[in-house]
Amino acid sequence: MYVAGSKSRPRSAEQKAWDIAATVCDPEIPVLTIEDLGILRDVRMVDDGGLVPAVQVTITPTYSGCPAMDAIRDDLEAAFQKAGYPSVHVDMVLAPAWTTDWMTDAGKAKLQEYGIAPPTGMAAAARHAGPIRLTMAVKCPQCSSLNTKELTRFGSTSCKALYVCQDCKEPFDYFKVL
Repeated sequence: MYVAGSKSRPRSAEQKAWDIAATVCDPEIPVLTIEDLGILRDVRMVDDGGLVPAVQVTITPTYSGCPAMDAIRDDLEAAFQKAGYPSVHVDMVLAPAWTTDWMTDAGKAKLQEYGIAPPTGMAAAARHAGPIRLTMAVKCPQCSSLNTKELTRFGSTSCKALYVCQDCKEPFDYFKVL
């Protein structure tokens, strides 16, 4: 079994399968792979009686009603079939719930380059009891100004908010901390 965050990364059949799954892009933000986004949770090779072992992929949606999950499942199946794996099982699990803490630093950098302000801070699931956290300003991905304003809590998708920069006047999406 190969699981996200494994410390040793031998080039096993499961690692090769992970690498195939990791090429699948998010259909809503095509510069991010599902690995960058942190929704790729597990890849296993399973014996289902075929000549080639079946691949079992586990993904977690960014939220339970995410409309991109069907497209991601189809893209995973297509990627594996193209690589010679005729049997692919994609499981969607809701627990533990996805959090922006699972996004890779590379993924956050890709968001910034794409013009979407990446999430900052830690999600509520990672917070500890104690002092109240202050809301920090969202940095404009165009000019890096902190002089920004939220226009609406929901942007082009439910996981993003729409902001505008008060300096360069450009609107931009902010990937919310979840």
